[in-house]
Amino acid sequence: MRNPYAATNKSYRQQTKALAHQLRTQPAQPPTDSLPTTPYWVGTVNFNLRKPNYVIIHHTAQTSTEQTLKTFTLVKTQVSAHYVIGRDGQVFHMLNDYLRAWHGGVARWGGITDINSVSIGIELDNDGTEPFQEAQLTSLLKVLASLKHTYNIPAANFIGHGDIAPVRKSDPSALFPWPRLAARGYGLWYDAAVLTDTTAAPFAADSCGQPLPGLTPREALRIIGYDTQDLEAAIRAFKRHFAPVDTGPALSEQDRRILYNIYRKAL
Repeated sequence: MRNPYAATNKSYRQQTKALAHQLRTQPAQPPTDSLPTTPYWVGTVNFNLRKPNYVIIHHTAQTSTEQTLKTFTLVKTQVSAHYVIGRDGQVFHMLNDYLRAWHGGVARWGGITDINSVSIGIELDNDGTEPFQEAQLTSLLKVLASLKHTYNIPAANFIGHGDIAPVRKSDPSALFPWPRLAARGYGLWYDAAVLTDTTAAPFAADSCGQPLPGLTPREALRIIGYDTQDLEAAIRAFKRHFAPVDTGPALSEQDRRILYNIYRKAL
């Protein structure tokens, strides 16, 4: 069967060849008008490729895998991801993990503002209103296991697009099974005891009973990684991930206990 993406695959090979040429090029000497020149170039022997340290999970907000593959192979869209996983579990590995996909957009996590440069983007074929299919989740877990093992990615660094861009994005939707992933070491999750422990005093004391003056939900969200410039958006994003029954901008007492628990795990 003829590959319908033969033309874009050729473009991929041409672009990677051009990048490889850039890597082989000897670094330029400092500009002579601003820095002292050196008598010769010295290349270090201690280096390798930069590796990804985050995984960002998306839903495609489209109607089929084929639609998404087309979107990611049109220059005019200016979007891409490393992996696309279909509802049937098929995995399309569209970009070498060491290369920079354009999936995060304007986003922030902690002090990182260029998410694309440090992350792997995974798109799940899902329109954002439907449950995720079992075959799809099975394949996702296999991909995540490989990425975690290959790049030694910390559990806390498996997050959603809505987490890094709370004002703009909601993927992978409130229907995504984050607890299932966290149980396997892909993402943080709260301890079940916080749901019933009404004696907990979040944002009041640490584990040794010492006061934590000034610690607020905003500060806890910021420490976890959320951009809190728009606090309501950050709260919605947090609740969509950790308490998806109600994703409004208000924190219930239970939400606060969950937030405090995740904050402690993120320290």
